[in-house]
Amino acid sequence: MDKIKIGASDLEIARINFGGNVFGWTLDRQQSFEILDAFVGAGFNFIDTADTYSWWVNGTGGQSESIIGAWMKARGNREQVVVATKVGSETKEHPVDISKKHLLKSVDESLQRLQTDYIDLYYTHFDDGTTPVEETLSAYDEIVKAGKVRYIAASNVSPDRLTESFEVAEKNDFPKYVALQPHYNLVEREQYETEYAPLVEQYGMSVMPYFSLAAGFLTGKYRSEADLNKSVRGQGAKRYLNDKGLSVLKALDIVAARHSSQAATVALAWLLAQPAIAAPIVSATSQSQLQTLFDAPLLRLDGEDLAMLAEASR
Repeated sequence: MDKIKIGASDLEIARINFGGNVFGWTLDRQQSFEILDAFVGAGFNFIDTADTYSWWVNGTGGQSESIIGAWMKARGNREQVVVATKVGSETKEHPVDISKKHLLKSVDESLQRLQTDYIDLYYTHFDDGTTPVEETLSAYDEIVKAGKVRYIAASNVSPDRLTESFEVAEKNDFPKYVALQPHYNLVEREQYETEYAPLVEQYGMSVMPYFSLAAGFLTGKYRSEADLNKSVRGQGAKRYLNDKGLSVLKALDIVAARHSSQAATVALAWLLAQPAIAAPIVSATSQSQLQTLFDAPLLRLDGEDLAMLAEASR
């Protein structure tokens, strides 16, 4: 399996990032173990989670990290996988918070649930917009120096605050974000491409898009409102049931047919063909869904494919 490095780090990853939000939600512990076994068995090694997954089940979260931690301990494979988790998200117990106090407390709780003494990639999940950037980065500096975190990254951080973070890090010799996790896919292009892509290039970040399949819409499963009840996540695809969304699905169908592939595989291959995209984040709850993910890094879209998809998604 070909691997690439994340930004300026020494973390080497295969080019699909498994989204752990399903662990403890739509997959129980045993099912999660089976999916993780299949994922790494196919040569992939990059797992994404957050301290708050899946807070919508119990109000607090922690299930996903706990399942991943139990799996790594049972398999004895901690050094073979790259684990990303996040801090700062809102739950029923606390608001969005990236203060030093919250960060130092949260990292220890994540380490305990993950049953490890280090996190490979630690994201600012959401920016509270009020904590001084210097305070957040000084906390990251402390935990990196303590060996608890290897590298830091950013997710839902505004372009201005992201730029400020690099300026403060440079001035104070704090750790710098090596990766960005934005909302980006074939039906959600504008904000990333206009506001974040220039910063990604400027600061040499790798990009791990979330909602890579637009809440499942880009699998082609949801083509009418009647289809939205096909899964517990179906309502998240409702916003794309419009002319643009259906045009994208039509283009995906055509390209998938050309390559004897699947719409989801093509949508991921399109992401992988974009500059700086390292590993799209995507989940699966079955072996058949996993195969569509595994096929994406192997699918090479040609100029005609890319032009058709670009035109449909404008």
